[in-house]
Amino acid sequence: MYSARLLTSAATVALAAGLLTAPAATAVGAAVTDPHAVPAPGFASTGARTDACDDTTAPGFVPTAAPVLTARTTGTEARYALWDETTGTKLFDQTVPALDGLLSATPTGLTDGHTYAWRYWPAGGGKPTPKCHFRVDVTAPAAVAVSSTDFPESGSGQTPQKYAGQLGSFTFKADGATCYQYVLNGTLSVGSPCQTPAGPDGTLTVQLKPKQWGTNTLTVQATDDAGNVAQPVSYSFYAPWNPNPASAPGDVDGDAVADILLPDQAGNLQVISTGGNDTTPSSVIAAQLSPSGASWAGTEIVSRGYQNHDPVSDLQVLSPGNGYLYTYPNFDLGEFRGGAALFFGTRPAGTPGMEPDWSRATQLVGLGVLGQGTISSLLSVEDGDLWLFTNPRNMYRYRTATQLSTGGAWAGYQVIEPAVAADGSLTLRSRELATGQLREYAVPKGADGTYDFAALAAPAAGTVVGTFPVADYPTLDSSADGNLYAVTASRHLVTFTGLTHPKDRGLLK
Repeated sequence: MYSARLLTSAATVALAAGLLTAPAATAVGAAVTDPHAVPAPGFASTGARTDACDDTTAPGFVPTAAPVLTARTTGTEARYALWDETTGTKLFDQTVPALDGLLSATPTGLTDGHTYAWRYWPAGGGKPTPKCHFRVDVTAPAAVAVSSTDFPESGSGQTPQKYAGQLGSFTFKADGATCYQYVLNGTLSVGSPCQTPAGPDGTLTVQLKPKQWGTNTLTVQATDDAGNVAQPVSYSFYAPWNPNPASAPGDVDGDAVADILLPDQAGNLQVISTGGNDTTPSSVIAAQLSPSGASWAGTEIVSRGYQNHDPVSDLQVLSPGNGYLYTYPNFDLGEFRGGAALFFGTRPAGTPGMEPDWSRATQLVGLGVLGQGTISSLLSVEDGDLWLFTNPRNMYRYRTATQLSTGGAWAGYQVIEPAVAADGSLTLRSRELATGQLREYAVPKGADGTYDFAALAAPAAGTVVGTFPVADYPTLDSSADGNLYAVTASRHLVTFTGLTHPKDRGLLK
């Protein structure tokens, strides 16, 4: 847990005393090369590793008082020595045998907090290895102190200043800490204990959003640069329910901004805010929660409505070919830990020309709320034709289905979510897969509240407003705020304002 320190003046004393000077060579001996300490000295906060085999590199830390000092030789043995740079004293000077060319020495009893120098010389004299350095740190950081004025610790008598679903500041402090690992309402991950570097004084302030109202638990663990880990600390706090939550169509994570939903390369579903500047997800929904239980890739997802909870969007998910429309209630601001409700999302029975389930549907698009309620109406493409599902009731049960095209007119077209005008009128979009041409279709809202979908009968008749070849943009869609987004062939997310002003948000996971 010791802070970075340059080689002390004691090293100068050692040099003056000749302690670090190789003995005069009487003959050219076998070569010695490749000096390394095990474990490798380094800095856990940055991941950097160094043997500091010069006089300028800051020595790395080892979490043991008995590191193994190794080198390679072409001879049968070599001499090694080790000095305490903090006190300027030589501690070891001895001959080490080689085993298949490997030299290995293990000094013991080294002092916590001290800096050491070491090197090897060939048997019989000759050029030594460079002088290498490391620092010993076997003391874990102190216990972490966690504080927050936004979400005070339970039992403190202080009143929370924020609600569930809002970002709050949390400050971690531990003497000797150089980085922290933390998790809200979960288990610390196994592996590298360094998640976020601390400041020079061992302090770190993070912004976290409790996604469930009631009692939450933040678990924090401190680590120093040697990799010594303190005992985890649990910080419990209460996040009150927000009586007046902000909302926006397509908002999944509760920040009142529409979200983009895209699978990562591992099949997990990423929730990415349209209001951000990069591709960092606000939450990641595990692949195991997908309809297949393996991946969200290939699914059609609508996030345009909600029911029986705060105004954040549920997910309606079509996995083409299996007959179900899966509904994922959003009770936890985009975590979806409760999984899917299979008995939701039914369609009207007995509609002429329509299958009783969703097995023929290959595309699914949300139109938003058309009329009363909070549930989105839907468009689906089935056997190449467009179907409209309206009049939703409790548990996403659609009572009306209308066929909008015939003859497989929409085969070869991708349907894209619409933009919604101030008067409620829609502008639907499509992409012709063969040419990449982007088209728009007006769906006006009448004075009586009904919508005219006549323009959707002939997709080729839409107004061409751009070109997005599938080879260049394998993914093209629109967020619920009406703004287009695309994923390039190199997996960069590009967002637009409407259809213009492209912005490269960076590489997706």
